[in-house]
Amino acid sequence: MLDHLIRGATVVDGTGAPSYTADVGIRDGRIAVVAPPGTVTEEEAGTSEDATGLVLAPGFVDPHTHYDAQLFWDPYATPSLNHGVTTVAGGNCGFTLAPLHPGRPADADYTRRMMSKVEGMSLVALEEGAPWSWSSFGEYLDALEGRIAVNAGFMVGHCALRRYVMGEDAVGGQPTPAQLDEMLALFHEAMEAGAWGLSTTQSATHSDGDGKPVASRHAGPAELLALSRAVAAHEGTQIEAIVAGCLDQFSDAEIELLVAMSAEAGRPLNWNVLTIDAAVPERVPRQLIPSERAREAGGRIVALTMPILTPMNMSLGTFCALNLIPGWGEILGLPVPERIEKLRDPDVRAEMLRRAGSKEAGVFRRLAHFGRYVIGDTYSTANEGLTGRVVQDIAAERGQEPFACLIEICANDQLRTVLWPMPTDNDPASWALRAETWQHEDVLLGGSDAGAHLDRMCGAPYTTRFLGDCLRGRKLMGLEQAVKMLTDDPAQLFGLRERGRIEEGWHADLVLFDPERIDAGKATLVHDLPGDSPRLDSRAIGINAVWVNGVETIREDVVTGAVPGTVLRSGRDTRTVSTK
Repeated sequence: MLDHLIRGATVVDGTGAPSYTADVGIRDGRIAVVAPPGTVTEEEAGTSEDATGLVLAPGFVDPHTHYDAQLFWDPYATPSLNHGVTTVAGGNCGFTLAPLHPGRPADADYTRRMMSKVEGMSLVALEEGAPWSWSSFGEYLDALEGRIAVNAGFMVGHCALRRYVMGEDAVGGQPTPAQLDEMLALFHEAMEAGAWGLSTTQSATHSDGDGKPVASRHAGPAELLALSRAVAAHEGTQIEAIVAGCLDQFSDAEIELLVAMSAEAGRPLNWNVLTIDAAVPERVPRQLIPSERAREAGGRIVALTMPILTPMNMSLGTFCALNLIPGWGEILGLPVPERIEKLRDPDVRAEMLRRAGSKEAGVFRRLAHFGRYVIGDTYSTANEGLTGRVVQDIAAERGQEPFACLIEICANDQLRTVLWPMPTDNDPASWALRAETWQHEDVLLGGSDAGAHLDRMCGAPYTTRFLGDCLRGRKLMGLEQAVKMLTDDPAQLFGLRERGRIEEGWHADLVLFDPERIDAGKATLVHDLPGDSPRLDSRAIGINAVWVNGVETIREDVVTGAVPGTVLRSGRDTRTVSTK
């Protein structure tokens, strides 16, 4: 007897092969049968549904999330699950909630403040929403087991390893030989418990709750290569790494480091995120040099890139991407009255604009076109009627320079004004370059950052928005190839066992959707985190149902209450993807 029968669906199986019509039966968490329509009777199933005209695809795999904390108060990993994502990779960018030193309770507070600053998570939600009951990485994984609705795997954050072994010296210090040995032993223990491998950051944008460079930024090549070699000792593991050049263009030293790390491990290394912009044609070739050199050295380096333009919610009153423009952080970090006074100074504004447009600003130069900002929520009578309007239009009416106009609007709201920058790379040439770049063997779709930067961006819906664009918009990819890029490709990168395809005997992670409707709704601010903290959310359009391990978790964009997900552990749930 089947648990459930999906009749007459258009099956897009994840391999890239042409779609076909079939009945798909689920039993005991697996795909029990894929058969021609009508050959499996309803009497052979406990429940069934007619899927005529609907597409049945494997559940989507998001290769870069930060759901490490959110899963404790939101086991459904919303809105990712709503948008068909059944498997998430967490523990990225060098940041994890474990291990925590049992003899230093203050380390948990340090970790919470770091995650709040560097990943834009609500500090109240972190404090109230997670139990913080673990010490080892294995205990952290155990705390999630049996209570989540998605499948989730986690890298070990380099910052947590350093903090556990070195304490406060992790920031600014170098490990002694004995401390490095202890760090390696702790790392081996985490991978034996099921960690997927190492995540680390050397990015200049990553600072802790005290404003200091996070711990892993102080690690030298020898430490990074020692950790990379440790990855090779465990089945089904790999590396995720961030360096400063990920945001624009790699330096020669960064290319050398990434190649060496992947080659030492003999495993794939992925990085986030490849920004594709026809106005900077030299970026993509430069960013793919590590991939070419890694293959020559016996490694593999994979660039993650987003197939959509993710809207960003900004303001001059809260920490956001604007703070990361060189020279802006010290001004935007001032108390609000002083900040407004500085921003109103023409000389200060001129210098800020110069720095924002300089080569050192890298990818953040994209944010410097202030006339193209759209005004979002406002909070003063002086700004009534401005919501939804473009700054350059308001500036023209007032006879002001756009940046000065934007400053005055924000000052009227005591800098609370919500700002939406219009993307500068939404042109046909950039989309053509994206379609070309996606074909590269070492480029993978992903990089949503779902679970992080919650009140500033909402990358989780990239799956549905991309498919909608492929089916009814730009049509840069055919449906079968688009589904493969969201399912089998990331599953193969991580070596997921029997996930990412619709195939008899494989895990029944499935998404049923209407090809005429699939899309993502507008990002809206909601207050549903612990402590009534805000986040951006987006409803899924055209997703009929989502199954995780054969159990229905979403029906018409509403969670069912089931929690059939599993913590995916290296070795047991992932196989080794060797690069040698």
